[in-house]
Amino acid sequence: MVNLEAATDRQANIGFTHEDFAALLDKYDYHFNPGDIVAGTVFSMEPRGALIDIGAKTAAYIPIQEMSINRVESPDEVLQSDETREFFILTDENEDGQLTLSIRRIEYMRAWERVRQLQSEDATVRSGVFATNRGGALVRIEGLRGFIPGSHISTRQPKEELVSQELPLKFLEVDEDRNRLVLSHRRALVERKMSGLQVGEVVIGTVRGIKPYGAFIDIGGVSGLLHISEISHDHIDTPHSVFGINDELKVMIIDLDAERGRISLSTKQLEPEPGDMLKDRDLVFEKAEEMAEKFRQKLLAKEQEKRAAAESSESSESADNGYDAGAEFDDEAVDAAAAAT
Repeated sequence: MVNLEAATDRQANIGFTHEDFAALLDKYDYHFNPGDIVAGTVFSMEPRGALIDIGAKTAAYIPIQEMSINRVESPDEVLQSDETREFFILTDENEDGQLTLSIRRIEYMRAWERVRQLQSEDATVRSGVFATNRGGALVRIEGLRGFIPGSHISTRQPKEELVSQELPLKFLEVDEDRNRLVLSHRRALVERKMSGLQVGEVVIGTVRGIKPYGAFIDIGGVSGLLHISEISHDHIDTPHSVFGINDELKVMIIDLDAERGRISLSTKQLEPEPGDMLKDRDLVFEKAEEMAEKFRQKLLAKEQEKRAAAESSESSESADNGYDAGAEFDDEAVDAAAAAT
């Protein structure tokens, strides 16, 4: 005969019931919020995603489109079974208590952090063009989509032929809030070219474009601007009256702006007499080096004057400070001597 009292005692000592266990889980359950980054282990690979154990009551899910900042065809390109890594919580629990995760969001945040760092370092990066449009070309930097405006593409090729070509690039704008990553091919080339150029140097260039405000001159693969005010000492109505496309010129570099990627040129400074660029271009080119040397000497004299003025100002300040310090020292010495006597 079964002892009902003993059976009841044994049942009481069995442990937690399902209800007790559920209540305990609720008591110690972690609260996961969208935006949190948590560690998780791949629990099960699915055809278009994966189940991830992050310590919640229900395995979380990461869809394939959230597995990488780049395009992914299959989950096993990114994840492996039992792999543990960081995940970004993308959404709250759905009606089944399941969270949605993302790796792409983590990569996205770290990519913007990296490009901001590269911009602060004024780094030159290289990237292949994957598409072009009417406005310019598209590239990827650290997985982020970047845009090169047409005005910052420095090549004679049609934009369409740039696809798959790798270009050196400089950052123009990095704005995560507006999702804007703008780059310059021209600036990268100009900076590289600038390292071998000097203000006052005469170079040979070819007219590649003429605008009302000046002519764009190709000098060794980069473009410099010969502004209308720097063509001649005489008045010019329009650069079209002086130059034609593909004209070869001798020009002098008068400014190098690496930050803006600009080279400023002049033929006016090469004129032996005002107006020679309009009257006798060949004479200007013949005397170019001689006139450029005079220009460089003027620049050197100005620099020496500035340095002399700065040194004179520093000497005056030092003399004033020295006099005051000496006066204080003398007063202290007198006081000390009086005390000694």
